[in-house]
Amino acid sequence: MLATIAKRLSQLLSGIAAMILALMMFLTALDVCLRYFFNRPLAGAFELVGYMMAILVPFSIAYCYQQRGHIVVDLFLESFRAKTRAVIDIITISITLIFTLIIAWQNAIHFFEVKHSGLTSAVLSIPEYPFISPTAVAFATAALILLVRLLESIAETFGK
Repeated sequence: MLATIAKRLSQLLSGIAAMILALMMFLTALDVCLRYFFNRPLAGAFELVGYMMAILVPFSIAYCYQQRGHIVVDLFLESFRAKTRAVIDIITISITLIFTLIIAWQNAIHFFEVKHSGLTSAVLSIPEYPFISPTAVAFATAALILLVRLLESIAETFGK
């Protein structure tokens, strides 16, 4: 059940990231066309693309965790027995889970700090705090994915 929740959250974040990427491409193309043909760039386009990037990247990272799309160099580990590799995998997942939880936690703290500061963008005066929360949400989702993977690895390595 936990694995299903993690997978669905990852898919939701991935879908949102895909829509944001399409919107970024459309906005950039529109800005370039307006600048080239009418010498009137879209005001705040650069800011909007930056804010969209603040959502796109963390949501994509959560999807990457789900798909196990990260880079693994196992040349050194191939010389170990399967059980040793499994234990090293458990340790690696545990460390990554800890760091992922710290990132989510610190982003949540940063969200409230920026919200209380009232910080806004320079051109469009858009509040900045809503664009900090996607990182916290994405890394909390990634932590859930890692927790599922850790539990699966422990079950596979040490029995049910």
